[in-house]
Amino acid sequence: MSKPLTALAAAFCLSVTAFGVHAQTVRPEQVRAHLSFLASDALQGRKSASRDEAIAAAYVAAQYESFGLQFAPTLSGFVQAAEVVSPQLDGQASLQLGPQSFAEGRDFRLLFASGQTVEGPLTFPATPEALTKGAVIVLPSDGKTPLTQWLREARSKGVKLVLAPDGTEASKLWDGIGGGPVTPTYLSETPPSRPRPDVVLLNASAYRSLKSGDSARLSVKRSDTQKAFTYNAIGFLPGTDPKAGVVLITAHLDHLGVKSGTIMPGANDDASGVAAVLELARALSQGPAPRRGVLFVCYGAEEAGLLGSAHFAAHPPIPLDHIVANLEVEMIGAQDPKLPKGTMMITGWERSNLADALKAKGALLAKDPYPEQHFYERSDNYSLALQGIVAHTVSGWATIPTYHSAQDTLGNIDIPYMTAAIQSLVEPVRWLVTGDFEPKWAENGRPKP
Repeated sequence: MSKPLTALAAAFCLSVTAFGVHAQTVRPEQVRAHLSFLASDALQGRKSASRDEAIAAAYVAAQYESFGLQFAPTLSGFVQAAEVVSPQLDGQASLQLGPQSFAEGRDFRLLFASGQTVEGPLTFPATPEALTKGAVIVLPSDGKTPLTQWLREARSKGVKLVLAPDGTEASKLWDGIGGGPVTPTYLSETPPSRPRPDVVLLNASAYRSLKSGDSARLSVKRSDTQKAFTYNAIGFLPGTDPKAGVVLITAHLDHLGVKSGTIMPGANDDASGVAAVLELARALSQGPAPRRGVLFVCYGAEEAGLLGSAHFAAHPPIPLDHIVANLEVEMIGAQDPKLPKGTMMITGWERSNLADALKAKGALLAKDPYPEQHFYERSDNYSLALQGIVAHTVSGWATIPTYHSAQDTLGNIDIPYMTAAIQSLVEPVRWLVTGDFEPKWAENGRPKP
């Protein structure tokens, strides 16, 4: 429990007085109950497209039903399923650099792998802007440009192989994905048009051996492609005015499952967001019927590449042009020390008029202090934003030290902070779904596909 509970409670009382709310609708015992189940050992880390993710979806569906929510239009239940596929690797990878051979584990780590043989001449770009399609690139060791930025640009430019020096930043990324290698998981209906490049992390000796003019050849055996289903849990609160549109409140169900025999609980990432969606659904369903409809969605397979939200965007239970805004909740289980006391950050603040409007109505929101991390593009809101829907993500501490680790447990959740954060969203969201405010993109705010 965090020490600033009294201060948060005082701030909360002031905010509810200012906006005319007379009763607290989000309670810490309700928040804790959701997290106690979703982040328990029984769910084995809720791995994407797994039986445990399906159990989490069933739990959310049962909660929706208890609140009196309805099935979304065109759906016959609270769960929407989508088939996903992923190649499985068989054995260790080998790497040929010029005349030399290198072995996985001894000389390099394989971060991302397509399961295909990849080869080509080495290129040594100075900046991410210099990347070209189909290239095999060697990243500089100066650390001037973050590894994540190189990888984002490499994927967007169609680079096929990245050779990077191993080290502190690479290890953080390795730990952040739960330990590699990661293979490309995708929706069976939509194979990726821009595949992720294979990424090799070279130890110091192997990295020093790289020479201009040499070629690289990465080989790894690929076994059968695995098929599974991921699940979106969707509940609907109808509005009184069918022409007023629908507001979308979302989070993601899944986490990393079990890595090297250790359960990755995912209490903050993103059982906390699921709890927020459920508590917002509880609060709104207990009040007067809103003018706008509200869709509450907990996506599957976010950790596998935003797949649940991509499937939702491709198969929406209502037309996408009826959705007026999307608010995603991700990792609100602790307070970022860089943010003003008691607040959550919202990604892409300047992209639309929504953040200012929600803050003016009492939402405890602040601007994203990490613009260089591109968090706006790294959560499920982005799948909707690419479809033209004003969509943002709120988060408590996006760079929390427990991120994607076995320490992301209920014991490391700040329940008072989280409860106050969710409570601060209730009346602003109620205002959004009962009024006629129109969320709009700012000039150049809408992302381009």
